[in-house]
Amino acid sequence: MLLAIETSCDETSVAVVHDGVVRANLVASQVRLHAEYGGVVPELATREHLRHLAPLVRAALREAGVAAGELDAVAATQGPGLPSALLVGLKAAQGLAFALERPFLGVHHHEAHLYSPWITGQPPRADFGAFLPNVSLLVSGGHTMLVRVEAGFRHRVLGSTVDDAAGECFDKTAKLLGLAYPGGPLLDRLAATGDPRSFALPRPMLNEPHDDFSFSGLKTSVRYRLRDQPDLLAHDRRIHDLCASVQAAIVEVLVSKTVRAALREGVSCVTASGGVTCNRQLRRDLAAACQAHGLSLRLAAPALCTDNAAMVGIVAERQLASGAAPTDLDAEIRPGWSLTDLPNAVR
Repeated sequence: MLLAIETSCDETSVAVVHDGVVRANLVASQVRLHAEYGGVVPELATREHLRHLAPLVRAALREAGVAAGELDAVAATQGPGLPSALLVGLKAAQGLAFALERPFLGVHHHEAHLYSPWITGQPPRADFGAFLPNVSLLVSGGHTMLVRVEAGFRHRVLGSTVDDAAGECFDKTAKLLGLAYPGGPLLDRLAATGDPRSFALPRPMLNEPHDDFSFSGLKTSVRYRLRDQPDLLAHDRRIHDLCASVQAAIVEVLVSKTVRAALREGVSCVTASGGVTCNRQLRRDLAAACQAHGLSLRLAAPALCTDNAAMVGIVAERQLASGAAPTDLDAEIRPGWSLTDLPNAVR
């Protein structure tokens, strides 16, 4: 039985997992708090983690039907993320592990995302028996990357964003349009009734031979469009069309580069995770493209796309069972921790 804590950004989450089954996974979101400021305020996020963490731990243990003394291990996100936010979860988990005299494991947030598509069912269960080498698209507010993932937690980063991530482009474009924070989900909803062919927008790096991404140019193109057509925001229909056009450009780049990388790498499976994977057009278009090219697809469940402790706990439990050494109880947070710095990373 393992308890996991996730506090890398603006969601406090605690989960209890046992033999690959998620017995409890609770999340306290801070979206409404940060919406007033148009983005995440680290100091406020830290305060909310401090306020919510202990009640969530008690609630998760109660939901899982276990006492703290029955835990076999404790895990927490060690990085990357907001330093002050990471500090809350990591030190709380280390303190709990010390008090219970149990092993502790610090987990890489992105690595946890890479394996979240393999958590399925109700209750959620890790389905690693069906694991295949795959090309994984990890796409969130701060990160967009393609990673080749193999058994034994081996992985190789194929490419990543060189400026704005896809999620940043969604949110920043939404802000230009005057949409409330977080803008990505709202832009998705407005795009559903718009015409994606209405505005000719760039597809950055779409035809480049590498696997890197760049979305700042797309955002800038929208800003210039609004500057040159100031009356555009006065028409709801045109706003919906622009949302649809922006979304189509982002999704086309993500889908095309992901499928191309999978075919080049010779894998038969594609996975996708991270907050932007909740986008409905991305899920539809990636499914269609994989089917057209004979690739199997695993998408993280919407509840596991955003930050959550269930994926942290599942990865920690599996790593400990595979013989991974526990993390020192005095280990520090790693806000800028790269996937390429992990022991099983292939360079």
